[in-house]
Amino acid sequence: MASIELRNLSHSYDVIMGKGEKASFSINNLNVRWEDGKAVALLGPSGCGKTTLLNAISGLLKPKAGQVMFNDRDVTMLSTKQRHIAQVFQFPVVYDSMDVFGNLAFPLLNDGFKKNDIRGRVEEVAEILELQDLLKVSAGRLTPADKQKVSLGRGIIRPDTAAVLLDEPLTVIDPKLQWTLRRKLKQVQRRFRITMVYVTHDQHEALTFADVVTVMSKDGKIAQTGTPEELHENPDTPFVGYFIGSPGMNILDCSLTAEGLDFDGFVIPVSDELRSRVSGPGDGLQLGIRPEFICSRLEPENGAVPFTALIIEDTGAYRVLTLTMHDIRIKTRISQAEQVSENDTVWVSFPERHVKIFRDGSRIY
Repeated sequence: MASIELRNLSHSYDVIMGKGEKASFSINNLNVRWEDGKAVALLGPSGCGKTTLLNAISGLLKPKAGQVMFNDRDVTMLSTKQRHIAQVFQFPVVYDSMDVFGNLAFPLLNDGFKKNDIRGRVEEVAEILELQDLLKVSAGRLTPADKQKVSLGRGIIRPDTAAVLLDEPLTVIDPKLQWTLRRKLKQVQRRFRITMVYVTHDQHEALTFADVVTVMSKDGKIAQTGTPEELHENPDTPFVGYFIGSPGMNILDCSLTAEGLDFDGFVIPVSDELRSRVSGPGDGLQLGIRPEFICSRLEPENGAVPFTALIIEDTGAYRVLTLTMHDIRIKTRISQAEQVSENDTVWVSFPERHVKIFRDGSRIY
């Protein structure tokens, strides 16, 4: 098992496009440490460099700058085999000519383990992954979900595996089975106390799997690392606030005036504490608040601001409203008991205890 640390890690490369154009894709000066035995999710939009980063950690790619550290040892120039890394890809990799037992045993055979030790280890891993009834079945006849279990099993069967890297491992799995397989991955991670790094663009996958989530932004940088709760409650940037949550955080441009926060259409008063924290040099103030924390009423209320219901989305447990005023749009949630129609007036207020304030892209309150 290993802690993994990235120190000033960067990589860029050029891709030749049509008419001789070049596009540069990169991971950009990444610094993060993931502790030994943790379930880590690497979350970000498509094209932000997640797979490039995973390949740099595994040794499939040599970064152009920076270091990859395992247990405080520099492994940047070591091969994948020397790092004792296992990698599970989007599409399951199995040996169709072998049965499940042969697939699981193959890494141990290569390492010269004794037959009795191999059998015991294979049976242990097969039981954990619920493959014990398939050991004599040809791998080519397995479902995609069971093939992915075999891929994972080959990764964890070596006792010296330092970490398992999973690159969107549920992509080809039936949606009905994804929850079951994700739960199994979490059980395996806890059973072996193995460091797992799970790459995904799906926040639900990341937040339900991981102890720690690292969010990457589109420019190939790390936006924030924290527990799922920390990312939801205290995003460091508007990007994290909007990217985490369904719907994401409302982000509204504003300025601080003598009356309060001015949204160029309405003003909300603020406390002396918020004013003291927010006042200062610099432009680019933004207010962030999650839809579930906005107070929405169908009757006028003192201090509330009138918006118009534009879109109503029914989720079953509650409804999500898209509200508009001039050029401002926000999302809020209301209960099923509230009777609201499109074009109705909805009175909105923003409880200060749930408000986040950002300046120039960073949270200051």
